[in-house]
Amino acid sequence: MLLMKLDPIAFTLGPLSVHWYGIILGLGALVGLMLAIQEGKRFGITPDFFLDLLLYGVPSAIIGARIYYVAFKWDYYRNHLMESFQIWNGGIAIYGALIGALICGYFYTRAKGYRFWRIVDICAPSLLVGQMIGRWGNFVNQEAYGGPVEESFLRKTLHLPAFIVNQMNVDGIYHHPTFFYESMWSLLGLIILFIIRRQKFLKVGELFMVYIIWYSIGRFFIEALRTDSLAFKGPDWLASLIHGLWSPMTIAFEEGYLDPAYGNVRTSQLLAVLIVVAGVIFFVIRRVTGQADERYLDPLTRRGDVSEVAAEEAAIEAAPAEPAGKPDAVEEIVQAGADTKNGDKQLDD
Repeated sequence: MLLMKLDPIAFTLGPLSVHWYGIILGLGALVGLMLAIQEGKRFGITPDFFLDLLLYGVPSAIIGARIYYVAFKWDYYRNHLMESFQIWNGGIAIYGALIGALICGYFYTRAKGYRFWRIVDICAPSLLVGQMIGRWGNFVNQEAYGGPVEESFLRKTLHLPAFIVNQMNVDGIYHHPTFFYESMWSLLGLIILFIIRRQKFLKVGELFMVYIIWYSIGRFFIEALRTDSLAFKGPDWLASLIHGLWSPMTIAFEEGYLDPAYGNVRTSQLLAVLIVVAGVIFFVIRRVTGQADERYLDPLTRRGDVSEVAAEEAAIEAAPAEPAGKPDAVEEIVQAGADTKNGDKQLDD
């Protein structure tokens, strides 16, 4: 059977080749921007705020993602430095993208006078939808896939359409479409975020934590299926712990091959565990100590707005009080009227 595979290059403009990977990432960023703008309107935030955030955040995310990936592949890239910049060939890490975007977002939101946690809450669905769409860039590039599977598993068990099954045939071997698993996991998480962000119990900072915990849980279990994971050589007890946490998946899946000479601990799995633990601690500490005193649905204020209100209150307090016993204007008019009546009465007498 002739397999029709996708060309990674969408079109060319002279010497310039435009890759599907970049187009798909751009689409994910655009959809995320639209979601943030729509939600921002509920809190009185202008679209320009999110547009500027996107213009700063996307380059920061790409740089962070590439640095993260290259750092764990340094044995290769130190001898191929120019390839470090060829992001159109794939090789960017989502966790690195998040780190880069969050660092940029922190300084940007602070400069604009907003609380960091309020803005990342609003942007949480945007981040997740960007990841959901962006994974299809891996699909086009035939990367970030899992271990070998039977064609029947893809067609008859998962009931995937032919264009996905065909693209998962790499050098005559079918593979787990881990990009698809993660994309669908992100879609489910997006629905959850849409539901809980309208609940009164949700506090500031918690929507973002739900997002990052949800994504990390899925990433932990899906990552082990892949054959191209970033990894390092860790202690045996750590490798055993990670494997033990993943072991329930062995009922239906097998781990993807990981070269022992390269490493025994998948970086994304370890990071996912740490993020889940940190996220749970974040919830507990803020709730127990009373730091979670502001709800997600509460009106959003900027530092400048608070300063103006405080200045008005201070001005009122500093205003000189009226001297005791001095009648106000109304009292003076009433008194004048009373005097007039008394004078008229005296004349009548």
